[in-house]
Amino acid sequence: MIRIAVLGCGRIGVMHANNISAHPRATLAGVYDIYAPAAEAVSAKTGAQVYPSAEAVFAAKDVDAVLIATATDTHADLLEMAVAAGKPVLCEKPIDLSLARVNRCATTIAGRSVPIQLGFVRRFDPGHAAVRRAIVAGDIGELHQVVITSRDPGMPPPAYTAVSGGILRDMTIHDLDMARFILAEEVTEVFATGSRLVDPALMDKLGDYDTVTVVLKTASGKQAIINNSRQAVYGYDQRVEALGTKGMAISENRRAQEMTLHTAGFTGRADPLLNFFIERYREAFDAEISEFVDAVETGRAPSVGFEDGRLALVLAEAALKSIVEGRVVAVKEIV
Repeated sequence: MIRIAVLGCGRIGVMHANNISAHPRATLAGVYDIYAPAAEAVSAKTGAQVYPSAEAVFAAKDVDAVLIATATDTHADLLEMAVAAGKPVLCEKPIDLSLARVNRCATTIAGRSVPIQLGFVRRFDPGHAAVRRAIVAGDIGELHQVVITSRDPGMPPPAYTAVSGGILRDMTIHDLDMARFILAEEVTEVFATGSRLVDPALMDKLGDYDTVTVVLKTASGKQAIINNSRQAVYGYDQRVEALGTKGMAISENRRAQEMTLHTAGFTGRADPLLNFFIERYREAFDAEISEFVDAVETGRAPSVGFEDGRLALVLAEAALKSIVEGRVVAVKEIV
């Protein structure tokens, strides 16, 4: 059994702690949170040890690996500490809101063989992963275009939005990684446009956007189009389409159950979309932990690692630059 400690006992950390506890090849070795009652609540439910500090976690001999789900501005520091202690690490995205800080982190950990996995959970979604497999299998021929729709059911709390780093670093970054995953080619050009439509007053105050479209292009001409909104009243809208010379592969939305009702008065009436990302990506979160356990057991590099996190942030910075300057941005301008 791989003994994993969780740092950070907010909503995501609690979910990860529960998933680790339920995993057949892992055990929850302990938890830590800067707010002790949060860690104690997880301990009361799981029986896991509460550590007094992050340093205590990294020094513990009965901790094989760590999962970082703390505040974003602590990720890079804790990741460096984990690697220095020789602890494999699964770190939630983003590594940091500052690309310069991420680059310094990359330099600090360079040459170390400790497995590092980034929390781009959508790669592990059964439908999204099946789209990639269909492309690799040649089922849709040569890939030409990817369309990623990602819309939240509603705005996050203003306090969260204020420290999130903006929609591109917080929300779109998942879709930028998904685009890289599906395209399997590095993006060379980025064009983006942003609007303030859902909550204009808050967006003006924060200098952020709530409605964004991003167009990515590779050197071979393949395209990915990402459309984001902070508000979709019909639920958590998550779709991936891949168009090729022989056809198209689509990963659709999820509902609590997939029955549709057809009568003389209407057709296709169905349950609403799942309204919460933890529900929508439940299987993906489980698979993410399995991927991490596999990496720790074998010592191999996880399928999504530190550089994937860095490159997704590079694309987010390119998209922001494109919005601000109103032009196509070459990725090499950012890197």
